[in-house]
Amino acid sequence: MSELFTFDRFLALPRLSALRLSPDGKRLVVAVGRPGPEGKDMKTALWQVDPAGAAKARRITRSAAGESVGCFLRDGSLLFTSTRPDPDTKADPDKKINALWLLPAEGGEARLLLAPDGGVDAVTAALDADTIAFGASLHPEAKDLADDAERAKARKEAGVGALLFDEYPIRYWDEWLAPRHRRLFATQLAGGRAADPEAKLEPKDLTGNAGPVALVESGIDLSPDGRTLYTRWTDYSRSPMITEELLAIDVETGERRQLTHGGAWFANPKASPGGRYVACLRGTYGSPDEASDVTLWLIDLTTGEGRDLTPGLDLWPETIVWAHDSTAIFVTADHDGGVAAIRVDLADGKTTVLVSDGAVTELCPSPDGKTVYALRSTVSTPPRIVRFDSHTADQSAVELPNGIAEGGIAARSLVERLTAKAADGTTIHSWLVLPPEASAEAPAPLVVWVHGGPLGSWAGWHWRWCAHLLTERGYAVLMPDPALSLGYGQRMIERGWGNWGGTPYTDVMAAADAALARPDLDSTRASLMGGSFGGYMANWAAGQTDRFRAIVTHASLWDLRPFHGTTDSGVFWEREIGDPYRQPELYDSQSPAVNVAAIKTPMLVIHGEQDFRVPVSEALKLWTDLHRHGVEARFLYFPDENHWILKPQNARIWYETVLAFLDEHVLDKEWVRPALL
Repeated sequence: MSELFTFDRFLALPRLSALRLSPDGKRLVVAVGRPGPEGKDMKTALWQVDPAGAAKARRITRSAAGESVGCFLRDGSLLFTSTRPDPDTKADPDKKINALWLLPAEGGEARLLLAPDGGVDAVTAALDADTIAFGASLHPEAKDLADDAERAKARKEAGVGALLFDEYPIRYWDEWLAPRHRRLFATQLAGGRAADPEAKLEPKDLTGNAGPVALVESGIDLSPDGRTLYTRWTDYSRSPMITEELLAIDVETGERRQLTHGGAWFANPKASPGGRYVACLRGTYGSPDEASDVTLWLIDLTTGEGRDLTPGLDLWPETIVWAHDSTAIFVTADHDGGVAAIRVDLADGKTTVLVSDGAVTELCPSPDGKTVYALRSTVSTPPRIVRFDSHTADQSAVELPNGIAEGGIAARSLVERLTAKAADGTTIHSWLVLPPEASAEAPAPLVVWVHGGPLGSWAGWHWRWCAHLLTERGYAVLMPDPALSLGYGQRMIERGWGNWGGTPYTDVMAAADAALARPDLDSTRASLMGGSFGGYMANWAAGQTDRFRAIVTHASLWDLRPFHGTTDSGVFWEREIGDPYRQPELYDSQSPAVNVAAIKTPMLVIHGEQDFRVPVSEALKLWTDLHRHGVEARFLYFPDENHWILKPQNARIWYETVLAFLDEHVLDKEWVRPALL
């Protein structure tokens, strides 16, 4: 029997992310996350890996703060961000700035390039020039980075924490959109060489005070010659209409040119290496009567014309990477319980699914056009570095030996792919993760785990929601992809659009019914859990059926009308559910809260205070309503977490509490309160 998959073993697994390939194709750099020295947070270091698989991987950054990989410069130097202190100045223990650092191509010590008081994000570099661009947040009236630092100092010395807003929205995920607003900057590396130790950056503000929302989470890219910056610009001024257009900004003059002109939203612009095109995502807005759709869009910068590159691809593309010769684009997309790597040829629009086994991300095409490097995970294994041919369809990726995350299956669980039939005949796909001891003689209790989104799927390894920690306790875990799930075509989205409590719910139940017909699962001991939209589904199921012995609901939606006014962008949901002021019945009919009187199943409610996407007010109202109606319940509250539970020891508490709750109600064991609670 293999080693038990405990939480400590799970926590010790290296977490690979953000893969980058050097311009000459000879070095891969990957971010590797592990718990910090005290085990209270996660720290990330950068490692260098040989694409040929010959040399042993080696760690190239080391600091208590950790590092986040940015991008390579054309000479092979590496840009990264970190809150590590500047070794040449006296550190301020009360200030942690996410600064921009450069690691020379030949190695040696990294040096600080820039440390604006509001931090650096989303750095990118030109392919054929010594120009870089980045995002940084400044106070609205700040004239430059130095002025911004003075304003921050004045607020601190005065003890002022108040925020003033005059635009909507006012917060995003877990951050208030004040007192600073994001701006975009570009700069030349002095001396023309990235590794010049005397180089001093003089960043140019390309956007000025664009307001709190315009550039939030906007991707950026530079033209190969470094003369133009491409980005998304978001406008809420005509709320509830939200416009998301692409802009080209002249790096020298700051002049802006709009590349798209309404009718859809656009995001993630990527300039072609040849400089003629910009590829991006284009999505329809959607309405309560028509589901959104997403496609790969190509803009010809010579003519200004745009066209759909993937009209025949019945999947939603996500990330975009150009081939070095500009003849093709590589994208990832959810695909039948995984994330596929897909090649799109510009000449004829031909799409080729290169790899569809597992979840493939972080695509890095080689300069010679022959190979793509990537990260690949499965339901059983965390991300590993792989390579595959850039042209061949339906191939298996080859894992690179590197010494960071090699080895066999991370957990003892058995993983199967299941199907069920919905009432309308649609095939519902699920992953079933089984404890190795499950059999007809010893059937396992089942936990039905509904994914978030709702536009998502169960694909690959999950660091936040790890089914294997439940199977180690003896539970089988069913992970269904109901209506609204990505990777099964547009019709699968349309089946559940604006009808969350309808087809998505009946699909989940159909998947559960099919699984519980198996002899190795105990149909009398089933439970249901989920987070975000999965939490919504848990709440909805609680008011529809009493077949589950326990329900766990994390960061969940409960009452949709007040949720519209407290979530970070309520108008976004109007695209699907409608206007709550004119058609409140659409929200009421889809709210789990309307069925509270029917709930009999014990429930565990979990929420983080810093969650602005699904505010803690949802959990507080749910908790109050459950107690008002005499439902047996517990409430696990995290004052220092957001939509996800990110700190290692908080995650430990999460699993301990969930498993104790399931043991109590599914296995009829005595409740065991986690020691630290």
